[in-house]
Amino acid sequence: MEEMSGFPKELVSRVLHLHFRDCKTKVSGDVLQLMAEFLKIFVVEAAVRGVQQAQAEDLDIVDVDQLEKVLPQLLLDF
Repeated sequence: MEEMSGFPKELVSRVLHLHFRDCKTKVSGDVLQLMAEFLKIFVVEAAVRGVQQAQAEDLDIVDVDQLEKVLPQLLLDF
């Protein structure tokens, strides 16, 4: 059984297909696996940066405010 890095194959496929202009566009299994890994790395990095931002603000919990502060640089890095 293939490892999908925590994101179900069907979810990754559905997210990709939401942005395709041609509904007949197909995505290979390798692409789904690669995108699942990319999403995993992105989410983990967002969480880490959110924690670092919360710590810099001397907070005990990460809130949406910390994620909003790190998001611009995160998007540029990816």
